[in-house]
Amino acid sequence: MPAQNTSRAPRELTVDDLRTRLEAHGQGHVLAHWDRLDAPGRDRLMAQLTRLEPELGGLVEAFRDAASQEAASEQIQPAAAIALPEHGGDPGEAEAARKHGERMLEEGRVGVFLVAGGQGTRLGFPHPKGCFPIGPVSDRSLFEIQAQKIRGIVRRTGRALPWYVMTSDATDAETREAFASHDCFGLPSEDVHIFQQDMVPAFDFDGRLILESPDRVFENPNGHGGALTALEGSGALDDMERRGIDTLFYYQVDNPLVRIADPTYLGFHALRGAEMSCKVVRKQDPMEKVGVVARVGDRVGIVEYTELRDEERHARDENDQLRYWAGSVAIHLLDTSFVRRVAADAYRLLPFHLSAKKIPFVGDDGQTNAPAEPNGYKLERFVFDALGEAREVCVVETTAAEEFFPVKNASGTDSAETARAALVAQYKRWLAAGDIDTPAGDIEIDHSIIDGPQDLEAAGIHDLTSAGDAIRIAGEGRG
Repeated sequence: MPAQNTSRAPRELTVDDLRTRLEAHGQGHVLAHWDRLDAPGRDRLMAQLTRLEPELGGLVEAFRDAASQEAASEQIQPAAAIALPEHGGDPGEAEAARKHGERMLEEGRVGVFLVAGGQGTRLGFPHPKGCFPIGPVSDRSLFEIQAQKIRGIVRRTGRALPWYVMTSDATDAETREAFASHDCFGLPSEDVHIFQQDMVPAFDFDGRLILESPDRVFENPNGHGGALTALEGSGALDDMERRGIDTLFYYQVDNPLVRIADPTYLGFHALRGAEMSCKVVRKQDPMEKVGVVARVGDRVGIVEYTELRDEERHARDENDQLRYWAGSVAIHLLDTSFVRRVAADAYRLLPFHLSAKKIPFVGDDGQTNAPAEPNGYKLERFVFDALGEAREVCVVETTAAEEFFPVKNASGTDSAETARAALVAQYKRWLAAGDIDTPAGDIEIDHSIIDGPQDLEAAGIHDLTSAGDAIRIAGEGRG
């Protein structure tokens, strides 16, 4: 006779259970409007609080730790970096790295990880930023141009290059619809994995959760550092393990010039035995608002521009170059085993940082208010905090003209206008390197066919007339 199963399903939490647990963390006020809620409203709040409650103690403690954190006072030194040849780098070492990186791609050891949780609010674009039209001639979206680059690598290597796309609560549904309506932008659906990053509640200045409506606690995405825990929690790391992927290329959606899975970068990362790597651009202006990669104590980290002392910000070497020149562009490589290790100890290795914001809140009358001044803190994790855990970090120089022109603002610096101009300038440099005359106006290149001057010869393109739709020219009816 089989043994009798005496196990019982866990008892469903009641509102009194939740009230007791919330009050233990000083958060009982989130049930202040319970009596005025209708049944659907109570269900919504119960579902949210039941989800949040297991992590609430850790979040409250993380908030207190972050609020009491004093600015780091450790001495910093410039981090060692692999410079471009024009700045003293070894061309032979770079070529060896490129060949090694190509082998990694051909062996299927690389995955591509896109952080795509941002909306185009600052662009005046009420949709996921990845849907923003950026093609100089075709108005192709950021998603489509990046998919072209992946397709080009797949064509050249003959191996799948899986694309892991992390959304947020605000962008998930529209992102999935965009990929579905465009047939995954030409990539096999089994090689595209979309998952959502975690949300985290905000706190007022006294450390109390903020109700944005009587039936909802305010939550925001947990920052780009939450990408590492989302990879673990979503099963993406398990998928990589099944595929034999050991290296992950990380980038953010708003950079149309990003060189996805750059083989030279991959090779440097692997040959240096790095667990995490950073690409950097050379700062020209000490007041540039970009974090710099530096050695902080005995570890490599990123020092935000607001944290640099004046003497560090303006310090120059014997060649009159900035000592702290290595500006981070949020392009990383991470070993998948390293991601697992960091995600398993996230509260310590990816601490929450506080950002004072204007957060909608409910008054005593149950009405939602929009504050005129910051009234609380959003909690965010930073992916670069993981650098301090890496046993070895590799820092590789690139140029903004070739790899970093983000789309952030509606006009001016880092706008769609400047990014499109940078794309056009890059395309024309590629054609000039192939001795192909270029027109005066805007042009656009299909990255699945041409993703650098080296691809022109391979594609049999010797002039514009032989390019077909691989090169589109404004005003010629092919855009």
